Amino acid sequence: MERVSKHNYYLDIAQTVAERSTCLRKKYGAIIVKNDVIVSTGYNGAPRGRKNCTDMGECLRDKLQIPRGERYELCRAVHAEANAIIAASREQMLGATLYMACIDAKTGELVCDTNCCMMCKRQVINAGIETVIIRTGEDSFRCIDVQSWIDDDDSLSGRFGY
Repeated sequence: MERVSKHNYYLDIAQTVAERSTCLRKKYGAIIVKNDVIVSTGYNGAPRGRKNCTDMGECLRDKLQIPRGERYELCRAVHAEANAIIAASREQMLGATLYMACIDAKTGELVCDTNCCMMCKRQVINAGIETVIIRTGEDSFRCIDVQSWIDDDDSLSGRFGY
């Protein structure tokens, strides 16, 4: 039996974290790892004390038929990356890696073409995270050097946002 790779080990954990999500559209899980230690985890859901979409039984963005990547201000959720960043100290995040996985809430299938939104990209940059690794399949992933987001100003301007 072959041993799971380190990246897939952490992505498996991120995917499990996603199962805690309270979003009716997409379930995201994120973990921040530094020096082979999990620093924090986060999943997307309403702020503490507020009703979750799963509690309300509806998603406003779905109800209004808002396409993916648009009008995040209407979403009740704090994103998984943001929740993971909130739970860690800056010192723990400097040079760290953020692992992320996404599951379609309706089908339970892995979402292979996901990315951080513009706001989360900005937070990842400011947190000092160095690399983002996103699950693209059961054993596959995409590695993003956060410096590339800094270098490509258009990716943060909203003109070509995700």
